[in-house]
Order: sequence, then structure tokens, then C-alpha cells
Amino acid sequence: MAEKVLMKGNEAIAEAAIRAGCRHYFGYPITPQTEVAAYMAKRMPKIGGTFLQAESEISAINMVYGVAGTGKRVMTSSSSPGISLKQEGISYIAGADLPALIVNVQRGGPGLGGIQPSQSDYFQSTKGGGHGDYRLIVLAPESVQEMADMTALAFELAEKYRMPAMLLADGTMGQMMEPVELPEENINTVDMPWAVTGTEMKREHNIINSLYLKPEELEQKNIERYERYKVIEANEARYESFMMDDAEYCVVAFGIAARVAKNAVVAARKEGIKVGMIRPITLWPFPKEALCAAADKVKAFISVELSMGQMIEDIRLATECKKPVELCNRVGGMIPTPEEVLAKIREVKGGSN
Repeated sequence: MAEKVLMKGNEAIAEAAIRAGCRHYFGYPITPQTEVAAYMAKRMPKIGGTFLQAESEISAINMVYGVAGTGKRVMTSSSSPGISLKQEGISYIAGADLPALIVNVQRGGPGLGGIQPSQSDYFQSTKGGGHGDYRLIVLAPESVQEMADMTALAFELAEKYRMPAMLLADGTMGQMMEPVELPEENINTVDMPWAVTGTEMKREHNIINSLYLKPEELEQKNIERYERYKVIEANEARYESFMMDDAEYCVVAFGIAARVAKNAVVAARKEGIKVGMIRPITLWPFPKEALCAAADKVKAFISVELSMGQMIEDIRLATECKKPVELCNRVGGMIPTPEEVLAKIREVKGGSN
């Protein structure tokens, strides 16, 4: 077994990206993800990579666009207001069908909000965020180990489907320290046939572009892209099922909220309440089939979120409103306690009897 090291979540992302073959990082500091950039600034020059602190988030994401067009693994990281500034560039990357990794370690909002953890960028991440018809693959880790593992996975999925992937964490996940087993180095040296790397007069020119002035052509590109998205929804939805075999109530939570909720589920079981949890690992594609199947067994769902209630809408859509879905939430940088989630479970059980 590989040796485990104690690392912050932000540092685990950076080291895992390097081990996954990322040699190009462009970003701009913002709390609570600055350690990603700081780690890259220290490590990249030592391994022949490129670290560049751009003059703005807008510049950084367009640098990502440029390197992505060459077929190389490239990433940026930021936190909520910074991700908002990157949205135009993310839309361009999606429109050009390019793989790239975007890390969002969320803080409270809207506006500058605060520097404490939040999950209120769920809509922005899973519904597009920028202009036009497009999607991101969105992965939501719940531990430092998953921060590392999902970084490597995000690069792989982005390349497999030629689209941007996002690692959506929160301030707690970025700042907390846990033992982590880092992945083995896995540098992808395969040349991408679509990349703009120079032809040496051996092939036709590749063109990276997101502009289509003929409406019929743009329509067809969007339709083709969404056909690819259907394949992703069918094959890449990931989730964890916890104590769901005989559950009469289902808690749904991701990231740090899932860690809190899991403790509440265990406590509720000790009280004789048959409750389980489904933790979405991919927020897009959302694990709709798992939730729809659960809706045929349970009496009610509880969505535990660090937002005013965003994922709850996807739960209702996935379950086709077969069963009630209640919200247990804290916002503004606050995290619900296991006791608060347990109290909500008791309340929902009492109301459904």
C-alpha cells in the first residue's frame, strides 16, 4: 500500500493534477483556494511546467483555452466570484469542444459574500453558467482523498468526451487536512488528433473555433454536442448509497454536507428511524436513476445543502415529484450540524406518519 501523507485539500488537488500530467496552470489568487495556486507556483518550475498568475481571472481562463487547443492537460482554479469572471471563457472552451479542468472551491455569496464555505454555486456549475447550450462534467468530492482522486478522473473524463470538467468543492474541503494516498504518476502522452500542434505537412490543418455564422451549422453542432451529453448521462453518473437497503426516508447531500448528513443518518438509525443517504458524486450528470428508484421505496427525501435550496430542484425532477422533498440548509458560510440534520429527519418522519 502506498504511503499516506497529510495534506490540505487544495494541495491534494494540485499534486494530483501534476501526477496526472498537468504541466500548465493559469490562475489568480482568491480565498479559500489560494493554496492551489501557491502549490503550483512552487512545483511547476521544478518539473518543467508552466505556472502563470494572470492579471485577471478572465485572462487566466483564456490562457487555459489556448493550451487546451494544443491537446495538453491544463487547469485553472478559483472561488465563486472568480469563477463568475471565467464564465465567458468556459463557454468558449465548451463551444470549441476542448478538455480542461476548472476547480471551484466555493465561498459564500452572492457578490463578494464571505470567505467561508458554501455550496451555492450548484446552479452555476450544473446548469451551464455561461452563455449558450452547454454542460460541464461536475464532480463533488467529500474528502481530501476524493479531492485527489477526482482531479485525475476529471482530466480523464474531459479528454474522453472533449469538454470541460469541474471539480466543485467548498472552503471546508479546500482548507481541511486529512491523510491522502496520492495517485501514481500517469502522464498521458497520446497526441490528440484534433489538436492544433502543427501539421509538418503530414495531415490537414486542425482549426479550434466556437464561431459558426451559418445558423444551420451551429444548430447541428449543438445537436451533436447534446447527443454526446446523452452518452455521458447514460454512462458516467456516479453516486454513493448509504444504508438505503431498507430505508423509509432518504437524505441527499454532497461534499461537506454529506459528511455531516452521514453522521445524522447513523444517529437516526440508533433511534430506530429507517433512513439512508444517496450522495451524488457527479452533480452533472446527476444520478437521476438512483433517486427515481429510491422514490418507489421511501416516504420522503431530505436535501441537505449549504445553499438556499438548489440541488433540491434536481431531486424533485429526478424523482418526478413522486414523494415530498424537504430542505435542511444553512447558508452564508454556516454548515448544518449533525444534530440539525437529525432534527429534520425526526420532523419529516413525524410529518409523514
